[in-house]
Amino acid sequence: MSECEPVRGGIRLKSFARNLWCAGVALAAGCATPGVGPSLAPVPAPLRFAQGAQAPQAAVRQVAHAEVAPPERVEDFVRFALDRNPRLARAEFAIEAARGRHQQAGLYPNPELAVNWDELGDRSSPDRLGILTAPKFTQTLVTGRKLTLAQAVAAREVDRATLDLLDERFEVAATVRAAFYEAHALQERVARLDELVKLAEAAVSNGKALLAAKQIAQLDLLQLEVERERFVAELRAAHKELPGAYRKLAAVSGDSSAIPSRVTGTFDGLPDYDAESARAAVLAYHPRARAARVEVERARAAVARAEAEPIPNVTVYAGYVRQFENRSNDGSVGVSMPVPVWNKNQGGIRAARAELGMAIRAVGRAENELAARAATAHQAYASARERATVYQKDLLPRAEEALRLSSAAFKGGQFEYLRVIQAQRAVAEARLELNKALGEAWRAAAELSGLLLEESWPDGPAAARP
Repeated sequence: MSECEPVRGGIRLKSFARNLWCAGVALAAGCATPGVGPSLAPVPAPLRFAQGAQAPQAAVRQVAHAEVAPPERVEDFVRFALDRNPRLARAEFAIEAARGRHQQAGLYPNPELAVNWDELGDRSSPDRLGILTAPKFTQTLVTGRKLTLAQAVAAREVDRATLDLLDERFEVAATVRAAFYEAHALQERVARLDELVKLAEAAVSNGKALLAAKQIAQLDLLQLEVERERFVAELRAAHKELPGAYRKLAAVSGDSSAIPSRVTGTFDGLPDYDAESARAAVLAYHPRARAARVEVERARAAVARAEAEPIPNVTVYAGYVRQFENRSNDGSVGVSMPVPVWNKNQGGIRAARAELGMAIRAVGRAENELAARAATAHQAYASARERATVYQKDLLPRAEEALRLSSAAFKGGQFEYLRVIQAQRAVAEARLELNKALGEAWRAAAELSGLLLEESWPDGPAAARP
């Protein structure tokens, strides 16, 4: 992949070669078709395999291991999910099943052993034992390279199952990352609301002192108390939401009982994604796009297998014959084969060719769906990041400065406390909107990380820095 050099301000495509080390051992091991090489360029094995989970049985043992403390950081949650999530164990079983079908497709038909005893009770035979043929061996000789062609079809199914595992792996990682930042955003919302409640409490306390000094009216104090109660209600609601976010994170990680008490993260360091680079990378490397192309190869192999079906297999047999009538020891040999007069597998060939056409059309459909997903995720990411940038660098600093100035002016008796309330509300809304925008940006970035197969995220090499 020498053409995949870093793209500044966008996706480092070279990193995909590194990140795609996730599926190759299974591909290389699963495509051992005699005379038919694997359809995919070999890529290295998944992290789960590298960690020792090379068979579904190992995956089952991993799921059943002793309970450990729930993780707290996003990368720890991802590792936890890759170790425990049953979606990945199921995908590994699917690879094993495909390998079994690949092995079975190349096995030769078993010989047949028979014993025939004819003309029993024949009066012309002294012992009335007739003719004994024992043993009689029959073997079918498969012609037209049917076994090799059948294995070629099964090899592509192994490729597809391996790509499905890779797809599941990064889907799980992206889902866990998104759930993590949903919980983290709720945590930050609780923290911001807690600060606002304390600020509102201080405002009410100051208002009571000002009311006692007859510097404000009772109505002004009432407005301060209403504002405080609004923040308190929002804080209580956020506290009610937070346990659900933790439970969701535990569930998508693969162990619904491993509910964290909190998560540890930051909203700093959002990665940069370029829309066009992301689209090109997704179409080139995403497992679903590659699986659609593998399906075309499988359909072509199935057409070749269907076209070979009319070539008749040859059945040969040989046996020892004892004729009790004349006391002779003889042998018998024979050859038989079907004559393809009426059934030339016309329907099977027609169906296989139609399925090939469907597979070719499915490539475009898969690519369009992936491009739409990438565009939607990037759109959500770019818009949320832009809102967060505006709030962080412009609106929030101005709102905080307005609050500071209005509070100082009020203490100096320059204007009414209602302006302080308005400034306080502006700061509160700016902080909460900033937190919301950052949460949305990180969740969209998590979706992009799964589409772009980013192994290490958000600080991995695939997230190019400006």
